[in-house]
Amino acid sequence: MRVRVVFLLKNKGAFVPFHHQYLLTQLVDVILKEVPAEYHPYRDYNFSALKGQTKISKSGLHFYSSRVTLVFSSANEAFVHAFLHSLFGYREVSVGNLLLEPELAEKEEPIDLGEAVKYVCISPVVLTSPDANDFYSKKFITPDTDVFSDLLYESTMYRMERTGDYSSERIASFYKFQIVPDKEYLSKVRQEEKKFARIYPVYENQPMGNQSKQEVRGYTFPFTLYAGNEVQQFLFHCGLGAYTPQGFGMLDLVNSDSKRKTVPYPLSNLMAS
Repeated sequence: MRVRVVFLLKNKGAFVPFHHQYLLTQLVDVILKEVPAEYHPYRDYNFSALKGQTKISKSGLHFYSSRVTLVFSSANEAFVHAFLHSLFGYREVSVGNLLLEPELAEKEEPIDLGEAVKYVCISPVVLTSPDANDFYSKKFITPDTDVFSDLLYESTMYRMERTGDYSSERIASFYKFQIVPDKEYLSKVRQEEKKFARIYPVYENQPMGNQSKQEVRGYTFPFTLYAGNEVQQFLFHCGLGAYTPQGFGMLDLVNSDSKRKTVPYPLSNLMAS
């Protein structure tokens, strides 16, 4: 289930760094500490960056809209509800310099994805972690190569198997998996000397509550994914690639209609014990 959480922005003009997933990760971690013990730990979820009217400065992204939105998603609806229940117990939360008041949540309507889906990245896709493959975690890999698809296929199969929801035989049947980037988009980006792949910081939890900083390469571009429907559903709800619980790899459909796709999520459900 994918939900859009709408916050009232209480201090217009406040800012966050251009890439602020690590700040959102800190907030999400705090919220998840209060969900039922059965979800400790639970890693099959994903979230977007904050969306709203922004201006860029040397400090980062300044938000000037009265509201900002966060997309939060997981295939486990009960887990999403537990997250929302915990979040709406707060009168105010902060992300960087932003002071945010949870106002409402909207549930995206289910979508039949099929086996050939055009996606756009609404947060960077990371191919692999340094622990899994240090060479490919930072090296630039051309998206139209087999290596690019293969790394994401291996990551996806590992994550799906880890859920315990798929048998080994079922995992073996998901052999169809190919990413085909939008060639026109990549050509235009290169002609304009813009970047669709950048180095981003991520933070790994260490013993004694310490964190170690890592650097990984993230990719942001539209593409078509050819894969089975179950694989498509998993990636649409849980994200693509590495570090999805830290807000990387969130996907949306190309040309999606944001107004048509949502229904209100009753606040009474969130306030219920």
